[in-house]
Order: sequence, then C-alpha cells, then structure tokens
Amino acid sequence: MSNIYVVTGAGPVGWTVAEQLAEQGKKVRILTRSGTGPEHPLVERVKADVQDAAQVQGAFAGAVAVFHCVHGSSYTVDAWQAELPRAEQTVLAAAGEAGAVVVFPESLYSYSEPGRPMTEAGPRTAQGGKRGVRTQLLKARDASPTNTVSVVAGDFFGPRVRTSHAGERMVPAVLAGKRIWVIGSTSQPHSFTYVPDLAAAMIHAAQTPLLWNQVWHAPTLEAVTQRQLATAFTEAGGVESPKMVAVPGWALRALGAFSKDVRELAEMLYQFEKPFVMDSTPSQTALGLRPTPLPEAAAATVAWWRAQR
Repeated sequence: MSNIYVVTGAGPVGWTVAEQLAEQGKKVRILTRSGTGPEHPLVERVKADVQDAAQVQGAFAGAVAVFHCVHGSSYTVDAWQAELPRAEQTVLAAAGEAGAVVVFPESLYSYSEPGRPMTEAGPRTAQGGKRGVRTQLLKARDASPTNTVSVVAGDFFGPRVRTSHAGERMVPAVLAGKRIWVIGSTSQPHSFTYVPDLAAAMIHAAQTPLLWNQVWHAPTLEAVTQRQLATAFTEAGGVESPKMVAVPGWALRALGAFSKDVRELAEMLYQFEKPFVMDSTPSQTALGLRPTPLPEAAAATVAWWRAQR
C-alpha cells in the first residue's frame, strides 16, 4: 500500500489525528502495543512497539507522513529520559528511510521565558527535569536529517482527554456537582488547547512542505483561568457551578517530600501560580486555521464525558 499516514499511539492526540485523517479519505495505519485505535474502514490497527527498530521500519513502509503521538509510560522525568529519546530516534530513522515527514505534538515545557506570552520565536532552552527532556528532544529533531514538524499546544481538553488538568480532574466533577480541586490558582490566565484543533494543525502541517522543519503553535483560544474553563463546562452541561478549591503551591511542595508523583506534579506549578500564556496568531495565519470557539469545544467535551457513563 502507498500513501499511508502512520500514527503512533492511540491516546487522545493519536486517536483524534487518525480519525480526522480517515474522515478526509486518507489511509491510516495506527501503531500501538495493544492494537487499539479507531474503528474505521480506512484505519489499519497494528500491534507494534516504537522502541523496536525492526517493527517500526516494517510498519512505516509506504508512509508519506508519521504522526508520533507516543509519550512516556509515566509522568516522571525518569520514564521520559529512559523512553522518549530512544523512541524518537527510532521513529526518525525509520521515517527517513521511508521518505516520510514526522509530525510531533509538543508541549510548552521547553519554553525558558514562560513569564511572558510564549510565541513561536521565543526561546526554548529550559533545563532540568521534564522541561529539560523536552528541550533535548527538540534539539534532536532539529539535528535529524529527517524532515520534522513540531506543533506546540497548551494543556489539553476535549473528547478522550482524561489525564489532564482539564480532563478527569475537572469535567466529571463539574457534571456530578462535586467540588473541584485544582493546583496553583483559580484566577491566573492559562492557555488550554482543544485537542481536535491540535490534530487539525498537525495534519495540515504534514501536508504542507513549506511548514516543515519548524516549530508551530496549535490554534489555541485566548487564555482563560481554571475557573473560567470550569464555568464553560457547567454552561455546556446545564449544571450549577461547583465549588472550586485551589491547592496552594506550598502545600503541594510539602506533600512532594513524601510522594514522587506529587513532586513530578509540583515541578509544573509555575504554570498555574502565574499567567501562563501562549500566542498562536502567526501559526494560525500560516496554517489557515482558527481555534474552535470555547462554547462549542466545551459542549463536545461534555457530550463525550456523558457518553462514557
């Protein structure tokens, strides 16, 4: 088969990319260890380990683009350091042999001046911890002879997004009328990206060679507070606004002395204690895309969560 679009990983990003490609009439091959993925006539689900060079090389045959949407097995710097660089190098090598561009979803972690609005031209030289891992991954992509595109997004929300500040920690509680616990602050602006908008940007970038070998921002709505985002979900769900409580930074850091998982979360507190804002305006112009309006995105998110019940 020729002109295959390969997707690695069936998390919220990989799944959504595969669905959108299939809806456009593209042949998709999605690789996961379990063989999961969207059920669609144009989607071929393949069991493969992206750490295995032989499996990846065979699965990339005929690929014109690869969307590498696999992340670490856990949200820890140890897992990221052990797994992510190796997987990306395996994917880059196999994609290069196939003549395919590799498109990566990317985070804001590497941005080294997060105190001001983050733009595509901003410095991405953060060091240490998970932030430093993201910086090194971007440098490795830049050094690779394989064509790449990195599409940066803020914290995710949307259908299929579970492990996120705006996922299972927020939406189910909103719909159930329960108290919501958030970290940092309820009143600082923060950039949240709707996953279908990220997927659309990744697909468009893959199909536009002029956009390759650059870093772009996914179309992202104007920054909102965690309280404003929760309110959007309450309005979409037709429920009353729940109580929201912020866990202060000092408390999270103190708990981190006893829990590695909490320490890993506390590392990202800087994103929620002060404004954490990305600007996607230049990328929206280059991509010809705009972010989905918040009421529409919130309604789709609420509908998906309700369907899970």
